[in-house]
Amino acid sequence: MERNEIIRWLKTEDGASLDHLWQRADEVRLRNVGEEVYLRGLIEVSNICARNCGYCGIRADNHKIGRYRMTEDEIMSCVNLAVEFGYGTVVLQCGEDYGIKKDWMSEIIRHIKKETDLAITLSLGERSDEELAAWREAGADRYLLRFETSNRVLYDSIHPPLPGVPSDRIAMIGRIREIGFEVGSGIMVGIPGQTYADLAEDIELFRSLDLDMIGVGPYIPHAETPMGRSPGNLRAPEGEQVPNTELMAYKVVALTRLVCPQANIPSTTAIATLNRDKGRELGLSRGANIVMPNLTPLKYRAMYEIYPAKAAADETPEESRANIHRRILSIGRKIGEGRGDSRNFAKSKRGS
Repeated sequence: MERNEIIRWLKTEDGASLDHLWQRADEVRLRNVGEEVYLRGLIEVSNICARNCGYCGIRADNHKIGRYRMTEDEIMSCVNLAVEFGYGTVVLQCGEDYGIKKDWMSEIIRHIKKETDLAITLSLGERSDEELAAWREAGADRYLLRFETSNRVLYDSIHPPLPGVPSDRIAMIGRIREIGFEVGSGIMVGIPGQTYADLAEDIELFRSLDLDMIGVGPYIPHAETPMGRSPGNLRAPEGEQVPNTELMAYKVVALTRLVCPQANIPSTTAIATLNRDKGRELGLSRGANIVMPNLTPLKYRAMYEIYPAKAAADETPEESRANIHRRILSIGRKIGEGRGDSRNFAKSKRGS
């Protein structure tokens, strides 16, 4: 699929045409990754963050939220729930918390691997090659680092770097691959200032980066951020601003499936936040094959507020599991068993 065709699909509002797009994406999903929906148990390890990203509610300068970092025992309690619930993967996610040291995280990874057969996905922000290599050696399987937008000017506007530390997530994704991880990334849809051409380039970049996991979610403003208070000068030319709508998110999920047929693609919580009744199901029906139920203890859940009013934020892990199972089965899909490794990773030399 060429860029002009991607842009045409992003801009179309014709219902019959979009029905055709949804059908194509679902057929490609079925042929390439099957009927199974794999569940990744999300553990939000820490909401401490050194960064001041313009859109994120856990940014360093938001002093209206309490901060936490889970203990190893708390993390292992969540891991044990993942085993009990039959999940094949745990996702250890946090803000860019440099209090999480290389050796501490390595020990947790080894502990999980010793006691379980779970795959481990890390989403710990921009970390050094030394840390990444140590965590891979300890047994972590996957690393997720979202590049958010391929437009470098826009990226720099919403992701100010740490003082004296350049930020190049595209280059880091290449190093993550070289270290041997399954590689995940993703974007926000509808960032103020994002054009249709930008978004088409994002989708093309998914393909050229050879990603194994791809997360797509709508931009949701947070009131305690600069972008939530005012987008400022982040304005696209007239008629070119991508809307941060549920529909646009589905379009990007579907096009991503067509461009990257063997990648693992979640139906994200951000989509479900915009449509609490059917968002998960519609994402799965339009190309997705992954869901990430939350295992984070409720006492921490409200403090991990990247964006407000997150779907299922008040569900217990048990309620989340039951709700997600019900939703998956209601659309005739199967609950995946095991790790659900990326078929894209398995077919590549990196998986050999």
